[in-house]
Amino acid sequence: MVQKYQSPIRVYKHPFELVMEAYERRFPTCHLIPMFVDSEVLEETESEDGSVHNVQRRCKLDVDAPRLLKRIAGVDYVYFSQENTLNKRERTLHIESHNETFSNRVIIHELCSYSAHPENEDWTCFEQSASLDIKSFFGFESTVEKIAMKQYASSIKKGKEIIEFYLNQLEEEGISHVPRWTPSLDAPSSSVTTKPVCATPKLLQLELPVTPALDADYIKRYLGDLTPLQESCLIRLRQWLQESHKGKIPKDEHILRFLRARDFNMEKAREILCQSLTWRKQHQVDYLLETWTSPQVLSDYYTGGWHHHDKEGRPLYILRLGQMDTKGLVRALGEESLLRHVLSINEEGLRRCEENTKVFGRPISCWTCLVDLEGLNMRHLWRPGVKALLRIIEVVEANYPETLGRLLILRAPRVFPVLWTLVSPFIDENTRKKFLIYAGNDYQGPGGLLDYIDKEVIPDFLGGECMVIPEGGLVPKSLYRTAEELENEDISLWTETIYQSASVFKGAPHEVVLEIIDAASVITWDFDVCKGDVVFHLYHSKRAPQPPRKDPLVGQHSSITTPGGNNVQLIDKSWTLGLDYSMVESPLTCKEGESVQGSHVTRWPGFYILQWRFHTMPGSASTNLPRVDDVLASLQVSSHKCKVMYYTEVIGSEDFRLVAVCVS
Repeated sequence: MVQKYQSPIRVYKHPFELVMEAYERRFPTCHLIPMFVDSEVLEETESEDGSVHNVQRRCKLDVDAPRLLKRIAGVDYVYFSQENTLNKRERTLHIESHNETFSNRVIIHELCSYSAHPENEDWTCFEQSASLDIKSFFGFESTVEKIAMKQYASSIKKGKEIIEFYLNQLEEEGISHVPRWTPSLDAPSSSVTTKPVCATPKLLQLELPVTPALDADYIKRYLGDLTPLQESCLIRLRQWLQESHKGKIPKDEHILRFLRARDFNMEKAREILCQSLTWRKQHQVDYLLETWTSPQVLSDYYTGGWHHHDKEGRPLYILRLGQMDTKGLVRALGEESLLRHVLSINEEGLRRCEENTKVFGRPISCWTCLVDLEGLNMRHLWRPGVKALLRIIEVVEANYPETLGRLLILRAPRVFPVLWTLVSPFIDENTRKKFLIYAGNDYQGPGGLLDYIDKEVIPDFLGGECMVIPEGGLVPKSLYRTAEELENEDISLWTETIYQSASVFKGAPHEVVLEIIDAASVITWDFDVCKGDVVFHLYHSKRAPQPPRKDPLVGQHSSITTPGGNNVQLIDKSWTLGLDYSMVESPLTCKEGESVQGSHVTRWPGFYILQWRFHTMPGSASTNLPRVDDVLASLQVSSHKCKVMYYTEVIGSEDFRLVAVCVS
């Protein structure tokens, strides 16, 4: 498997020409890099006008590897080939290097780029990426990978320090300015022709891919200290989201939480992040703080709230769980209303983390929660209440990873171990490590509450002077609601979404028909591929597709639908493409986890059909089975099922013209 690494952008607050002068001092050897033994120039070329300078070097490295491994490999040094292309006119230096030693067993490819800062011409940007592909290495593939990762991380860390060392050296020598390149009056107008300095090789113009990267200072200021490989994971996952989610991506802090939750395993982090982004979109969680209003019963009887911050600047949330009538709240509100309230608390926590990051001048990505259990007894172990708690834990764990910095559990009574036994299996192991549990008044001694929270913000019920958290009390039974009322309330809460879900089977696409009366209307779509890969089509027909007919003998639709009843096929199997209906948008293949937005300006009135079809890999066998038989066959294989979440809207021609005028 190919390992890829991407560093953040490093910014030198010095002009490009001065940085290039410092860079050249690294050769032929550099005492600041002990493993860099020597280098020699193999070929050198320069354009006729002197604007482009190309150098090919061979570098000799003494890699920090075990002597046993070197003996088995039969080498003491590793050789790399490096090609530098300096464009003085464009103020860029592109560097490409790869290993010569063991190139048939290990392929290391590195790209570096120096360029003038796009917003400040007196600054210089540096970006670095690399890939590692170990095919075989005498059975030591894992060891070689670890050595390579260590060397790469070390080189990234040392790179900026070395340039700054030579910049300081230049300053000590009185060199603080290097003039920019300007064409001479007698230079030829074209810079394509080259003249050899040592030989006559072909001039290579490297074009590094433009990748969205992060400034190293920004990472340290807002995200915290990360290793080079962690920085690489963040940048690569961010880049993947920009490519697959059409620019609609979460903030870097949010991406980083999911990476940390999976120990920076990119594939695992990407999977849970995509699931969470789909969940947030489906339930409009991004707008929860603006749209959710807590019911009065929560204001009166919910014993929790945000309260200042801890000694590390983390937002502090206090919950008097022992004083809370969990049964009364569940009976009065229902499980889903409580869940939505907890989600609003978490959304508020994310907002407070951002604010505290700005206030304290350092990254604050999580909060501290203080839970007081005084009063906890067996009535809190009421089964529906525990079920609601487990449901809340499940949703929060999946969508707000690494947001809890510390959980202080105070005055835990004897019944607490019973509750802990019930809920702890549902809590992530990394989260459980953040729990500090105090029985009785143990929190008042050394290692207790005062180690984490300033004395002046300790609430009154714990011996402090602040009176902030309501005492709660029993919810009056007159506020209890019937099971039917609660069920209807739960359904309405989570169906308040503009998105619909549908399953797509092999041989059974999902289709949506839109009738267009006015030409030049605009059809818009926004969908997420939750599972599997699909192909999206847009068709036009002059006649209306008929919905599935019911079989009069059995009273059921003649077409097969998914178990959830959310798969609809409208195009009749007897229709012929190009005769009965036509394709108006090129097919779009969409992979699992992608978010797709698009629009189509209609040219004719009629019926437009949006279709999501199961993506069949090239070369897979096709069949001529009838659609129903094909569906029945596909139902036997779980991998033949995809799932999409979608929203479509038609903007009328008048409205579209109005929007166009406003935009222009």
